[in-house]
Amino acid sequence: MRVLHVAAEVYPYSRSGGLGDVLAALPAAQARQGAEVTVLSPWYGALSGTPPEVWRGDLPGVGPVRVGELRMGGVHFLFLGLPAFDRSGLYHPDDVERFCAFGRAALPALAALGVRSDVLHGHDWQAGLAVAHAHLAGWRTAFTIHNLQYQGRWNLAEARAWTGLPEWAFSSEGVEFHGDLNLMKAGLTFADHVTTVSPTYAQEITTPEYGEGLDGLLVRLTREGRLTGILNGLDQERWNPATDPEVVPFGDPAGKAPNRERLRAEFGLDAAPVLGVVSRLAEQKGMDLLLMSLPELVQEWNVVVLGGGDPLLTAALTGWGYHPRVRFVAGMNEALAHRIYAGADAFAMPSRFEPCGLSQMIALRYGTLPVVRATGGLVDTVPHDVGFFFTPPSPPALSAACAEARRALDDRAGWEARMERAMSLDFGWESPARHSLELYERLKDTAFIF
Repeated sequence: MRVLHVAAEVYPYSRSGGLGDVLAALPAAQARQGAEVTVLSPWYGALSGTPPEVWRGDLPGVGPVRVGELRMGGVHFLFLGLPAFDRSGLYHPDDVERFCAFGRAALPALAALGVRSDVLHGHDWQAGLAVAHAHLAGWRTAFTIHNLQYQGRWNLAEARAWTGLPEWAFSSEGVEFHGDLNLMKAGLTFADHVTTVSPTYAQEITTPEYGEGLDGLLVRLTREGRLTGILNGLDQERWNPATDPEVVPFGDPAGKAPNRERLRAEFGLDAAPVLGVVSRLAEQKGMDLLLMSLPELVQEWNVVVLGGGDPLLTAALTGWGYHPRVRFVAGMNEALAHRIYAGADAFAMPSRFEPCGLSQMIALRYGTLPVVRATGGLVDTVPHDVGFFFTPPSPPALSAACAEARRALDDRAGWEARMERAMSLDFGWESPARHSLELYERLKDTAFIF
């Protein structure tokens, strides 16, 4: 099986969040299972590393293009260089135009290199146009929604010249969406099969509440058997409390105590249990719910928050600096994140929606019991005999779930049984890789007419 993944980022070369982690782990797991795997992503000016250039040319409608190449862990990485990507940082206000050029250039550049695959698998809206062009060229295509909220929209009158698509594609049955070009919709429309990163999210996005205006299309894909949820995995070598160099290594609930004391000492906390949070500060992540719950939470918990994002949420959390039971560190700090996962007693993840989520899986692996909203991948990864759930996205509901966790903590034997169960869970990438390869095999053997 020859697989070509197309995505905006891939760790360790480019990464802003979970997408980059997935594009490091999933291709490597597929390669271990015998697939021939290539990953195509942009050659950013901020790329970590300098790939040797293997091709340079000038493509109609795009302009000058170069391709770099690296190999690591059995995976072939190709980096598509365009002038618009030769700048600092990964993402910019003109990203729709930039990723249109990327998607338009992908297949001609691959053809110049002699690269051909059985399936092109695009990830999120940045790869939507590449999926469309691949489908029109007769390739088998898969497309994964990592977060439906981000869709890559731009005024269609201006953007249609960027795409290189035939005129018939600019209808409501194609890439048009309320007068805009929509690159997420391009991926959904032209892919032979669409996946999401958890089974529950695949169901949720067919409803108006979670469908972001595309629920009608997603209902049709479900009815046609072309929408599937495949749960993401976790890099269990990177997130392993027994070998983690950032923590006091431990492999059972008893070994967590030194990390708990270390975290308390680091932040000058009292003897109350610690509720940890490592999150992007955004409404999607429910950080406003956490803020409004703090007056209740500090009655029974120390609360340690690490995160960056929304300036208003950042300012509001900073304003809690006076309180002896609240510690907030702005931005992202990898080493501190490890210490919070290892040292906290419980972990709050009050997301309004969560396509999959990695933080709850990391917390479970470190024996830090999650308090989560019953949505998306949180439902699919946190066992009900381990974590604590709430449903309404409200501060009282979050506070009640945290209070339930605090009561459960008083039963040390019961709490440690939950910890043992949590630490024994397998979130490896082998199962997602196997399911995706099985999907590709079905795509090869099926004629799609739509």
